[in-house]
Amino acid sequence: MLRGFNLEHDMVTIHVIGRGGDARTISATPGISLMEALRDNGIDEVLALCGGCCSCATCHVYVETGPVEAQTTPSTDEDDLLDSSAHRQANSRLSCQLMLDGHHDGLVVRVAPEE
Repeated sequence: MLRGFNLEHDMVTIHVIGRGGDARTISATPGISLMEALRDNGIDEVLALCGGCCSCATCHVYVETGPVEAQTTPSTDEDDLLDSSAHRQANSRLSCQLMLDGHHDGLVVRVAPEE
C-alpha cells in the first residue's frame, strides 16, 4: 500500500501531452509499461514499432513530472537508442522501458517529436 494506493486494484493516472499540445488523461493498470498504456488508450503518436523490445526508439517521450526514477535512463541499451535521436532531452525516456506502478500515479509525459 502506497499512501492509500492499492497496487493490486487501483489504476495509475497518466497525463499525456501530444505533439500538437493536446492534453489527455488516461488510466493504466499497474504492472504494464508506459508504452502499453499509451497504445491501449489510443495515443497513436507513439508508434512503438518494435513492440517494446527496446530496439527502435519510436516510443520516445519526455517525462515532464514524475518520480525521479522515471526521469533518469536506467539501461545502457535505452541510453544508446536515445543518443540516436535528434530530439533527446535530459528528461527523455523510451516509454517501453518505464514499468508503471503506484509511484507513477499522476505522471505527466509529452510525446517526443517524430524522427
